[in-house]
Amino acid sequence: MNQQPKIQFSKIGVLSFAHMLNDLYSNYLPQMLPFLIAINPNFTATMAAILVSSFTITSSLVQPLFGFFLDRQGKRWLVHVGTLWMAIMLSLTGIVHSYVLMVVLASLAGLGTAAFHPQASTMVNILSGEHKAVLLSGFVAFGNFGFALGPLLLVPLFQAYGLRATLVTVIPGIIVALLLLFFAPKNNVLSGSNTPLSEVIKSLKSASQELSAIIGVIAIRSLAYTGMLTLLPLYFKSQNLSNVAASHLVTIMLATGAIGGVIGGFISDFYGRKRLIVGSLILSTPLFFGFFLTQGALSTLFLALAGASLLASFSVTVVAAQEAIPNNKALAAGLTMGFAGGLGGLAVIFIGRVADIWGLSTAVSIIFLLPLLAGMIALFMKSRPAARSERLSAR
Repeated sequence: MNQQPKIQFSKIGVLSFAHMLNDLYSNYLPQMLPFLIAINPNFTATMAAILVSSFTITSSLVQPLFGFFLDRQGKRWLVHVGTLWMAIMLSLTGIVHSYVLMVVLASLAGLGTAAFHPQASTMVNILSGEHKAVLLSGFVAFGNFGFALGPLLLVPLFQAYGLRATLVTVIPGIIVALLLLFFAPKNNVLSGSNTPLSEVIKSLKSASQELSAIIGVIAIRSLAYTGMLTLLPLYFKSQNLSNVAASHLVTIMLATGAIGGVIGGFISDFYGRKRLIVGSLILSTPLFFGFFLTQGALSTLFLALAGASLLASFSVTVVAAQEAIPNNKALAAGLTMGFAGGLGGLAVIFIGRVADIWGLSTAVSIIFLLPLLAGMIALFMKSRPAARSERLSAR
């Protein structure tokens, strides 16, 4: 019997904590939008979508390039340098007075998280022994909790001190960058494989049908997710809800989404990746409309369940892609956590335009239909045996 490598929980913990901060920063710009509108009444939904998308696109579309590079080279320094770079760029967005410069800073900030994610997720994969799916789900869940903390922490800060308070938000980035510098896995843990480009292309071609379905699912889900982060704060403001109350609702959706991601990882181990992805996405659309069409505690309950259902497949789609191209895990992470999400982020600009022309309610309704579409695309994924079933049969 082969001895399984020892799981390094302390290093996985540092990487997961860093992921939480990275994704808190990734949900930074949407929290600024109500305050930007208060400063400039001519700030439109389209401008808001472009600002958020500029970060999403650069943080996502270039991730496969980082992933390919990391599969060959394994540069550990990208996790702490990427984190610090993103923190610095975003901390400057609140003190500039030019919209164009703000978009440039947001685009540059995205490169930091593009460098972090493929490297960090591959480190977790290597350090996780035989429990890769569950521990990657935990790593992803920390990121989702970071998203949830964004509105909870940033909105009160901006409410109290204005957008100039963005300058102090560089401090957590500095602290976490130092933690990664000293405690992330060393180079000998992640040395790279120097796989020729021809072999990578061959691997992608052989799994092209499955990867296309997975990327399609993630792109549509990302469009729904980024669209909600962008437009729900504006929708709540149009309904005369305070910024703080609106941030609490967004936090509830994201927090239950983080929990749903962990639960989804466990469920997919027992019943298979495809079943979990299809079922959770299709279920989330009626739950979102339940939130939209009800009031009070019932409405909040629907929003919580919808958030959990939408993000139940978050880590599962990453694992599914890594199973499809097992020799290029960082590239798979870049394609799923990055490129596919960037496609969705780019499309948010069109959702913002819909909101400007036909109103926020129409745009939000379209967003709520998107998970249903993603679930239907997931039907074209390859059905693989559940990981739990494989382990039991191997005994």
